[in-house]
Amino acid sequence: MDWIESLFSVVQQWLFETAVQPAMFAMGLGNLLEDAYAATAWFMVGLIQIAVLLAVIGPLQRWRPAEPLTDRATIRTDILYTVIHRLGLFRIALFFMLDPWFDDAFSALRTAGYGTFHLDQLWPGVTDGAVMSFVIYLVAFDFIGYWIHRGQHQWDVWWRLHSLHHAQRQMTMWSDNRNHLLDDILVDSLMVIAAQLIGVAPGQFVAIVAITQLSESFQHANVRLWFGQIGERLWVSPRFHRLHHSIGIGHESAGRGTVGGHNFGVLLPWWDMLFRTANFELRYDPTGVRDQVEKSRDYGRGFWSQQWLGLKRLVGRA
Repeated sequence: MDWIESLFSVVQQWLFETAVQPAMFAMGLGNLLEDAYAATAWFMVGLIQIAVLLAVIGPLQRWRPAEPLTDRATIRTDILYTVIHRLGLFRIALFFMLDPWFDDAFSALRTAGYGTFHLDQLWPGVTDGAVMSFVIYLVAFDFIGYWIHRGQHQWDVWWRLHSLHHAQRQMTMWSDNRNHLLDDILVDSLMVIAAQLIGVAPGQFVAIVAITQLSESFQHANVRLWFGQIGERLWVSPRFHRLHHSIGIGHESAGRGTVGGHNFGVLLPWWDMLFRTANFELRYDPTGVRDQVEKSRDYGRGFWSQQWLGLKRLVGRA
């Protein structure tokens, strides 16, 4: 692991010094070099993720597709979402919009005497080792992600935004980042707050996000694949998550104040098993939202139309 971190750091330093730093000075943004260095890491992680998508998951989709692809235009839009998120464009926007507010808020809390609780310090000498610490934070963030995901489905206002993600009828490895930008801002803000509250190290946070994103891309892949009776209960598979996207079974509310649907887990199916939302049936149903089929509801074709219609749904106008 050490040699991987060392190689990554060397490449990050080289890219920063040869391309990013000169560009920052040319734009008069020399005061943001520290943040630009961190952004360089996110950009590299995104490049690695896209390389894995093209080299590994893409061939799997062609080898064992869950369904034939008939609408490639929607897939091209999903690719745009992936590029915006994985190569750091969305994070740059968040940096200018929200980071200053978060920095001021957490600085005020520390000044008032409220320090960060470090989750990996629960058992010094055991939980604070590099590997154990990483596993603890990975599981903790997955638990938080499960409840955030359930909130996206349970709260009607939030669902009006999140439904864009489920409106993809041709789900592929590019579909994970197909979200309304307001939905992404809310989820990322909650994750940043959680990271500050439980004390995850910046490097660990980057690694956890990278692993989570890559796994989620695989879960959305158009591939007929499951992990077997045991494996399905250890890690979320494409079959497990596709059922969550399935029309009429995976994600719909069972009534006011309830959470219908199944398989809300992000990485681990444990929380679905614990809170009885898991469905391990070996099936590959059509994906989408019921009102697309029954009421011909329009969720948009291109990026801007999808974002605009999401705003209209949010205020009850679409």
